[in-house]
Amino acid sequence: MKRILKIFLVVAGLSIALCANGQNQSSMRINEYLVFNTDDYQDDFGQQSSWIELFNSSYGTVDLGGCYLTDDPADLKKYPIPGGDVLTAIKPRQHVIFWADNQPYRGTFHTSFDLENAIEIILVKSDGETIIDRIPVHKDLGENVSFGRLNDGVGSVNGDGEGWGIMERTTPSTNNVTIDKTIKSTKMKDMDPYGWMMAALAMTIIFTALFLLYVIFKYVGKFNIRQGKKRVAAKAGKDLSEVQYGELPGETYAAIAMALYLYKGQAESHDEESYVMTLQHTDRSYSPWSSKIYGLRQVPQLKKK
Repeated sequence: MKRILKIFLVVAGLSIALCANGQNQSSMRINEYLVFNTDDYQDDFGQQSSWIELFNSSYGTVDLGGCYLTDDPADLKKYPIPGGDVLTAIKPRQHVIFWADNQPYRGTFHTSFDLENAIEIILVKSDGETIIDRIPVHKDLGENVSFGRLNDGVGSVNGDGEGWGIMERTTPSTNNVTIDKTIKSTKMKDMDPYGWMMAALAMTIIFTALFLLYVIFKYVGKFNIRQGKKRVAAKAGKDLSEVQYGELPGETYAAIAMALYLYKGQAESHDEESYVMTLQHTDRSYSPWSSKIYGLRQVPQLKKK
């Protein structure tokens, strides 16, 4: 029975892992592409070729190893992305470039087709059947003009729908929208050069939070005291108004204070003497070697005959 259970757990774990891997691959998007590259991005061989940019739209690393890129809907396995390459593990919200130069022998990121003769670009899961994303290839863009998502990973997954357009400039391996925009920190600096607004906002948030905590603790304490009075009244069989819960006479507080004082040992008094040991310093130190029992009481005398 235990063996069957172990086998079941292993199979279930593998199934979950495969499902999770498939879901991760589904977060990849075709983000941008360039057909006619005459004066743009170069590959590792110094060549200017068509390229395809993929984007990981998730917040987890996605391994593209085993997936497929193709330009032919009838052949979804045209270019298998090799597995086991550490560079195919795409980090969260990051990009990767594939060179569509029809020269796959140049490495992992060089496909077996080019975009000049392609009708569309299709990204396929590792099962070789499920299409993750696809986009028609526009041949009328001109040289060094790319087409892609106006915001990284945002838009339809079937091509020319919402969120796609001609890029103002090519942005291979980088965000499509931030290159010409002012970042938020710069805007904030222009609005509040000395930081007074930021400081006021921060102090407002802090004091508001402290006030809310004060109110919460105050009324929670009152509620707990009232519930305690109710319990005491119920046990004593009295009315709630007759119970003086939490109010003690001054003699009680004095006795508690004296007990704490004595407990701390300030008056050299102890409630329990069974485990208290007092050591007193002596003026004369004792050593077994100076004891009289180890000395000679009489000086031996030698008698001559």
